[in-house]
Amino acid sequence: MKMKWFFIALALALVQGCSPTRLAYDNADLFLRWRANHYFDFQGEQTGELDRSLAAFLAWHRARALPQYARLGDEAAARVLRGAGRADLEWSYDAVRAQIREALGVAATNAAGLLDKLSAEQISHLEARLAEENRKFAKERVQGTMEERHKRRVTRNLERLEAWYGTLSEAQVERVRRYSARAPFSADLRLQDRRRMQAEFVAMLRAREAGRRLAAWAQDWEARRAPAYLEASRATHAEYMELLLDIERTLSTDQRAHAARRLKRYATLFDSLAPRE
Repeated sequence: MKMKWFFIALALALVQGCSPTRLAYDNADLFLRWRANHYFDFQGEQTGELDRSLAAFLAWHRARALPQYARLGDEAAARVLRGAGRADLEWSYDAVRAQIREALGVAATNAAGLLDKLSAEQISHLEARLAEENRKFAKERVQGTMEERHKRRVTRNLERLEAWYGTLSEAQVERVRRYSARAPFSADLRLQDRRRMQAEFVAMLRAREAGRRLAAWAQDWEARRAPAYLEASRATHAEYMELLLDIERTLSTDQRAHAARRLKRYATLFDSLAPRE
């Protein structure tokens, strides 16, 4: 679901630095309007309704979501500094998912009325955009030999982990390689699931049922997944938790401090962006 990944990207973008981030967040309405028009090509009076919907969502996000993000960042930094265990990793995973679900529910509630007014041409425009993105996803994640896919996975995970911890040791890099070799490759199943969710979303729009169904549907994105995909996702999650625990056990003092500083930057920045009482 595209909106889910927007919220993840928004949260991750906020650790890049205070001045660029504040500018980006203060202009989030422009970015969201551009993305919405990319998918739906809003026209005429729809643009005014879109602006009102975005303003309502962003006001909620600034007042309610950002303070929660700040608290989570402070708590996560404290857990990293004292040494994170399995319970801490599962806490962080569940906390992020809960924040995404809450934001999706608010965004869907605000947008549903406008989405129920889309024309057939606008829905066809959306379908074309989704097909284009599916082709890109397939090229980047599904296509290629298993060796090529393995290398891409190792590179993605190294980049992600080194952003948090700084440069990894050779032993830690080798542990990332072992994770990549052991975790299931489920990109093809994920592509199938993307297409299923997209088809459900388009059918909802054609039936003009977003007002009645969208919020619950958006928040429960795992409900109708194929058993094979659910099994692969659980196996990958379990392997990734083991990877993170092994990395945690081998962190140097500098690596642990690097992660804690980054989390504290989250917390400080989220707090500075939230409105004052």
